[in-house]
Amino acid sequence: MYCGNCFRDNALAAALRKLGHETLLVPLYLPLRVDEPDQSTGAPIFYGGISVFLDQKFPWFRRLPNWVRRLFASPTLLRWAAGKAARTRPEDSGDLLISMLRGEEGNQASELEELLEWLKTQPKPDVICLSNALLSGLARRLRIGLGAKVAVMLQGEEPFLDSLPDNCRRQAWNLVAERVRELDWFIVPSRYVATRMTERLGLPQERIRVVHNGINLDGYQPASPLQSTLGYFARMCPDKGLDLLVDVFIELKRRGKIPNLRLKVGGGCGPSDEPFVKKLQSRLISAGLLNDVEFHPNLDRAAKIQFYRSLSVFSVPALYGEAFGLYILEALAAAVPVVQPDVAAFPELIQTTGGGLLAKPTVPSMADAIEELLLNPNKARILGETGRKAVLEAFSIEQMAKNFVAALK
Repeated sequence: MYCGNCFRDNALAAALRKLGHETLLVPLYLPLRVDEPDQSTGAPIFYGGISVFLDQKFPWFRRLPNWVRRLFASPTLLRWAAGKAARTRPEDSGDLLISMLRGEEGNQASELEELLEWLKTQPKPDVICLSNALLSGLARRLRIGLGAKVAVMLQGEEPFLDSLPDNCRRQAWNLVAERVRELDWFIVPSRYVATRMTERLGLPQERIRVVHNGINLDGYQPASPLQSTLGYFARMCPDKGLDLLVDVFIELKRRGKIPNLRLKVGGGCGPSDEPFVKKLQSRLISAGLLNDVEFHPNLDRAAKIQFYRSLSVFSVPALYGEAFGLYILEALAAAVPVVQPDVAAFPELIQTTGGGLLAKPTVPSMADAIEELLLNPNKARILGETGRKAVLEAFSIEQMAKNFVAALK
């Protein structure tokens, strides 16, 4: 499965290197799966997903020699495991997360020491950046062991922590709050995240830096759809609101004002997502509309860009508390206007880019806004062009890298 944070981190590492900064990208848990050249090539995989699980479940595994444990960190074996698991479910991972947050005191302490010893063989870092706050249990040991400052990129932790089982949720939040006090900077992609995580974790304002996410713009050109097409590109799962968008599409077809309207769905789809997608397809069959919908799972980068260029309007109506939404930048890079629910970070992003409309997170309201753009091509074109201009000027991965470096000074 593809991972949005992995895309961001991989692209950022490449951009930092182009700026002349020595950058080391170290994968944890699983091999990176990205649609651009892998910037972690040459670095071992630490905290291998299989080993971390066995550390948690079997005390004897923690006492095995490192050379035995490393056998379980084989990239081939981890890719096989990733294909079987496909998704981390909060209800199954509460105890493991708490152990990870305990860091040097947790069941994965030997994994932390192995990571530290390897980092000591690399050029001494000025800054260590953790890709999310769920890794904050690593910070204390790495900070002391390497004598470096530590930053964390906050994105997506709140909905994950809130979805943990009752017996783990409070403890996990408390551990995150305790561990992040030791960090030097909090890098957030939006003011929405800054506000929410300050409320939940009591973050000191002077250490918060808003650095908008960026994307690699190579290859993006304005869209040229052959017919009216509503598009979605994100993980094919309930969290991203795909079921809501399917209902919106059914409503638009019922109204009949855009008779040739099609829906194109793209993005990650793993084994755990397939039952959900099949339910949506059954719903479309019942509505007599399956032939008007296309599903394009797990596209590579070139195919993804072509996907965006075939769209008239774009929407990913996620309601769980989206911290940013790289897919909005991707759609706007292709001059495709977006319609998003007026929740979470979406109002901020739409206001900043000027590339779309906001609607209440209901089927009628979303349908009204999408229909407005489909029936008014000139307005849609202006919004798409405005959004594309904003993305080219302020949301490239190169600009993100410059802002990221400035935030750490």
